[in-house]
Amino acid sequence: MKRMQILKILPLLILALVMFSSFRIKASSYKCMIQMTNYAGEGAYIAVSLLNPEGDYEKTLYVQGDDDEWYFDITEWWKFQGKKRTNVDAITGATVSGGERTISIISIDDDKIDSGYRIRFESAVEDQEYYKDDVEFELTSDNVKSKIEGKGFIRYVRMIPQ
Repeated sequence: MKRMQILKILPLLILALVMFSSFRIKASSYKCMIQMTNYAGEGAYIAVSLLNPEGDYEKTLYVQGDDDEWYFDITEWWKFQGKKRTNVDAITGATVSGGERTISIISIDDDKIDSGYRIRFESAVEDQEYYKDDVEFELTSDNVKSKIEGKGFIRYVRMIPQ
């Protein structure tokens, strides 16, 4: 008897699963190149964050600097990250020094593009300054394909859709 009941509801479960998977938000990958200015000193820690239309942190996209002992130096990001304690191990890379460049792959949900969301690149160098919005720009179809100038340790950021 129970087997018959399971066989009756099985098609409904399969249909529900198919419908649920089709509503999944799609994300696109972007090659993100960060070119640093020529500065002397230690490697920079950089947090790449997604900000919602109200300007609040929503998600950490990438972190340059894999020694979490120094994350608190990225002050504003740490206020968000430190509370949540999200595991960022899968989205970290080494610090990047003056004059160097680094390329990473970041993933952004497609529904965030042209919806008022922003990306912020915060940078900090040991015994030097911290730049809350070294690079910050609105996530638009044009901006995710362009070069954005920095204000501090970052000379520019270039995004390339994959």
